[in-house]
Amino acid sequence: MDKTKEAYIRSLIESLRDVKYITPDDIPNIDLYMDQVTTFMDKHLTSSKRFSEDKLLTKTMINNYTKNELLPPPYKKKYSKEHMYLLIFIYYFKNILSINDIQNIFSPLTKRYFGGESDINLEDIYKEVFRLQEEQTDALTKDMIRKMTKAKESFADVTDPEDHDFLTVFAFITMLCFDVYMRKHMIEKMIDQSLMGEKPSADGKNGDKKNGNKSENHKADHK
Repeated sequence: MDKTKEAYIRSLIESLRDVKYITPDDIPNIDLYMDQVTTFMDKHLTSSKRFSEDKLLTKTMINNYTKNELLPPPYKKKYSKEHMYLLIFIYYFKNILSINDIQNIFSPLTKRYFGGESDINLEDIYKEVFRLQEEQTDALTKDMIRKMTKAKESFADVTDPEDHDFLTVFAFITMLCFDVYMRKHMIEKMIDQSLMGEKPSADGKNGDKKNGNKSENHKADHK
C-alpha cells in the first residue's frame, strides 16, 4: 500500500469521528407533515450521501414502511417524534438488513414502546442508543486502523510494487467486508432465534398485531 493511498484511507477513517448523527435535541417537538419529514431528514443526513443525487428518504419510501408495518400510520397525516426516531433507525438498518428482518425487529419494538403505554418510550431508547453509538466511534476507528496495518503487512512475498499495492488494498477491503458479513450474520441469527421476543415467520409478519391499538392510543394522546 503506497503512502498516498494509506494517507487517504487514514483520512477516511479519521473522518468517521466527524460523522453527524441526528441528536434527540435536533428532532422537532411538533408533529410534521410528510414533506417536512423528508426535508428534515435530507438536511440532517445529507453528509451521509454517497452521491449528491441519492435520495435519503422519499414519500414512497415512507408509505412503503407503513405498508410493511415498519412504521405505524401517521395521525391526521402528521408524524410524531416517535415516528421520527423509527425512521432514523430504519435509515441505518436498511443498508444492512432486509425489510423482513427490520420488520421482525420493529414489530415488538413498536408494540412495547410506541404510543406512550410503557414507562419507557422511544425517546428514552433513542437517547440511550445514541449515547452508546457515540462511545463506540473511537473504538471503531482504532479497529479500522489495526485492520489497515494488518493489511499493509500482508503479501510480504510480492516484490512488484504495483501488485503489492493493489493486493494490500484488496486485503483491507476484504477484512472490512468480512467484518460486516459476520456482524450481519450474527444479527440474522439473533432474529431467527427470536431474541427480540417473537418468532419471525417466513413473510416477516409477527404474531398478533397490536400496531392498530397503538395507533389508536397515539390518536388519544393527540386529542
